[in-house]
Amino acid sequence: MKVWVIGSGSAVWGFALTGVGGDVVTSAEDLSRALDRALARDDLGILLITDDVAEMDRSRVDRLIMESEQPLVVEIPGPKGPVPGRPSIQQMLRRTIGVKV
Repeated sequence: MKVWVIGSGSAVWGFALTGVGGDVVTSAEDLSRALDRALARDDLGILLITDDVAEMDRSRVDRLIMESEQPLVVEIPGPKGPVPGRPSIQQMLRRTIGVKV
């Protein structure tokens, strides 16, 4: 299983240095196309999305984080650090299933 990243140029290029492929996204349309391509692949195990890019289609990204089994969708901080006020994955799980993780 492979890891793929969807994010800004600097994030994708940084991951490329470690051998992880990705899509550079600069608009909501780019994000939609990148997500569609990534979700259609059967070789992806983990899909990383930077939080700055996730904000371009927050509802879809949140739904994928909570519902996608393969690939596992994980939101990571972008190059400028985490988006202020955004709940962590742990906080979202606690709110969704009512269990402290």
